[in-house]
Amino acid sequence: MSLLSKMAATKRADNNSHEKNLKLQDKRLRELVRSASENSPFYKKLYSDVGEDFSLTDLPPVTKSQMMASFDDVLTDRSINTKKIEGFTSNLDNIGHKIDGKYLVFKTSGSTGVPATILYDDNAIDVSSAVAACRTFARKEDLRSFLKHGKKTAGVFADYGFYLACGMSKYLQLQMPRQNSKININVNAPEEEIISKLNAFSPAMLSGYPSNLALLSDFKELDIHPDVVITGGELLTDEVRDKLQQRFGCYVQTHYSCTEGGELACECEKHHLHINEDWIIFEPVDKDYNPVPCGQMSDKVLITNLANRIQPFIRYELTDRVIVHDEGCACGKSTYWVEVEGRTDDILEFTGGVRIAPMSLYKILEEVPGMSRFQLIQKAPDKVELRLIAEDKRSSFEYASSALKDYFREKGTGEILITMSEESPASDKVSGKFKHIYKDF
Repeated sequence: MSLLSKMAATKRADNNSHEKNLKLQDKRLRELVRSASENSPFYKKLYSDVGEDFSLTDLPPVTKSQMMASFDDVLTDRSINTKKIEGFTSNLDNIGHKIDGKYLVFKTSGSTGVPATILYDDNAIDVSSAVAACRTFARKEDLRSFLKHGKKTAGVFADYGFYLACGMSKYLQLQMPRQNSKININVNAPEEEIISKLNAFSPAMLSGYPSNLALLSDFKELDIHPDVVITGGELLTDEVRDKLQQRFGCYVQTHYSCTEGGELACECEKHHLHINEDWIIFEPVDKDYNPVPCGQMSDKVLITNLANRIQPFIRYELTDRVIVHDEGCACGKSTYWVEVEGRTDDILEFTGGVRIAPMSLYKILEEVPGMSRFQLIQKAPDKVELRLIAEDKRSSFEYASSALKDYFREKGTGEILITMSEESPASDKVSGKFKHIYKDF
């Protein structure tokens, strides 16, 4: 299927009933399982006892740890392996390019456990583009305004590394080198630099992490008038949504995605995240992988990405806690929708009133070599504590401390004391929720 045919199929699915989407899911699932069983040694072994007439729950769940431990055997192209990928990703000039001219390579951080390497084949790339083209905008009037103003899109995200936002943005720029309708601005650049670039570009669409956009919106120097603001990467709270809408005078929306599954759910004008049921199988489960009924909070989620053949994600575990809703939505869509218990890290405020959004610090810390998990806790206006799990705690701490101090100086916080805690990262003892970055004073 070409990109245009995928867009047409995605558009047709918008009019499907939930039951028809389930039949489409089943057809695509069986094709995916057949391909995985034939071409992936990992899945061939995993499904050795699974017959042709299987049900979804007959397929064993797969964790990130399992997949990364058997990474080479998971891939269905035997010419691609870890060694080749490591050589490719060691050169940052390769961001946005395909390895061997075949697959885009993305990385996820290890802050929630095990770092992951994700490959997208042409089918996964095209489906991602089709869903973005057909379902990005919650309201038709925003799409019309966006097109009228030249489709100028500015993203304020991490502008380094093989992360999805950065890698896909650079890939698209390489595909359309003569178009100047997209820019990606480094979220960790000085605010004055970000504001200057945004003012000069004057985007029709502004996207970024909610907490960072909330901080940028406080600067009177920022003089842009986007047609829509689309956030991602963090939970968009009602408070931040309202603040951004008042500041920019436009509609503000969000979406729910991950590198492994792509766009999991798109928001409608009623602020409901509708699952992309034609390309994703979405299963809320408890800690023992038992199904959780609609209307109840899950312990985690199993996703099946029906588009990716090079690296099959079949009943792949995400640690997100969600509530799936099967009741109808006033927007008219028949797809089920989901509430996500997203990141709710704190904005930190230092001596002199300098405020720093959590995602800026998150992107620094997830680059620390050898560190698999972290938690940064502000203990005073001039003091933070780092909890970490790492192969060499002292070495990782020194690297993290140096990077943080450089960043704090750039932001004008004054001297910040950074200490290493003997405690490991931990969930709140009362709520049970885990925050990577928060204030405790």
